[in-house]
Amino acid sequence: MEGNRAHVAVIGGGISGLAAAWHLKQGAGEQIKVTVLDGASRVGGKLYATEVAGVSLDVGAEAMLARRPEGKELARAVGMGDDLVHPGTASSAIYSRGVLRSLPKGQVMGVPSDLAELAKSGILSPAGLLRVPLDRIMPATLVRTDVSVAAYIRARMGGEVLDRLVEPLLGGVYAGRSDRLSLEATMPRVAAAARSERSLLTAARHIVDEAPKGAGPVFTTLRAGMGALPEAVAKASGADVRTGVTVRELHRTEHGWRLVAGPVPEPEIIEADAVIVAVPAPAAARLLQAEVPTAAAELARIEYASMAVVSLAYPAAAFPEPPARTGYLVPPVEGRVVKAVTFSSVKWPHLSRDLVLLRCSIGRIGEEHLLQREDAELVSLAMAEMSEVMGARGLPLDSRVTRWGGALPQYDVGHIDRVARVHAAVSGQPALAVCGAAYDGLGIPACVATARTAATRILDHLSQRGESES
Repeated sequence: MEGNRAHVAVIGGGISGLAAAWHLKQGAGEQIKVTVLDGASRVGGKLYATEVAGVSLDVGAEAMLARRPEGKELARAVGMGDDLVHPGTASSAIYSRGVLRSLPKGQVMGVPSDLAELAKSGILSPAGLLRVPLDRIMPATLVRTDVSVAAYIRARMGGEVLDRLVEPLLGGVYAGRSDRLSLEATMPRVAAAARSERSLLTAARHIVDEAPKGAGPVFTTLRAGMGALPEAVAKASGADVRTGVTVRELHRTEHGWRLVAGPVPEPEIIEADAVIVAVPAPAAARLLQAEVPTAAAELARIEYASMAVVSLAYPAAAFPEPPARTGYLVPPVEGRVVKAVTFSSVKWPHLSRDLVLLRCSIGRIGEEHLLQREDAELVSLAMAEMSEVMGARGLPLDSRVTRWGGALPQYDVGHIDRVARVHAAVSGQPALAVCGAAYDGLGIPACVATARTAATRILDHLSQRGESES
């Protein structure tokens, strides 16, 4: 306690930790002091914007789901509601069999629901296309336990739907591979259908038909980029935000928690009444090892993928035809280094000037060797992609390489049960909570939701403690 105020330490200054700090202050106001500690030189974690050719461009997460409310609500609450902007109406594509092909309408994370649209897209070979409707006459593949995405999709629709549609879409979100990713955790609506529907085609059609009509754009961002959100949340939280401070140890005390931070020769001891751990799973595992070993063991099993984002700015004249799509995904079976391209100046019309601004994503789980190359070589690979696929000529006006080591948690088979075991172990510890992308979703709204849950848990504990002491 500091005076009459409880002290809550939030370990991690990404959007999850900052949102937790904001929710704490909303719930308790001046009755608590909140300190946010992060080892990096800035807050925001994987939300980061930088200038490319004079334009503020996201080089981390570039959007959030607009149809899930938590992210938008937080942006509005911290005074950025008027800065929310929507994407343009252009569509995206898949690079398949040497050509850019439009994504078929009515797909659910790559699972087709309309055979005519699938055929029109040309993404599959004739043989691959003929395999899909067999789903309607094959015996049921009812899923009783969690399985990999690959196991279920391949059994129902064949290898080409998996390799050329589902794999690139999942890779764009998780940088993972479908033979390891959990159907339940990454495609929950498909997983629910797999427990009762015989035909995946029919289930996908039901999912599409049940989607709200006229609900507006799927995604949204901020005019200055999602990288502008962390600073706004940090300021609005009123927390004492300290960067460049790495917390190395976490120990229970009689009245709360003791944090050991800073370098080993000159440790800093921080006392707190409650703690929220909002760092990636490997770091959380190390912090919880001494006091919550069961949770630490589970968290240590969550693997992370690394990737790099190469941002390029070209003059419009560099392209024989201006890009008309928001971007494209590349299936691993194509054997290309670049896994995804976003034409930012098409996707986000407010960025559009006389430049073509784009991002090339490089790296999936197991492809760390690609990221050992120098920045200049990654830029050259991205330029070669633009030359070969889009016909770009000449050099870009500007470029940036942003590396995200260990950035994306892998929701492998059994992930939901693993997270449940973590929460069960943590719940046995008073005044402790966890939140972040490792648990219930990678997107910004999901992270904000975990932060709110963690803050509510801590506020409930402090309230109960206050009542028992009065």
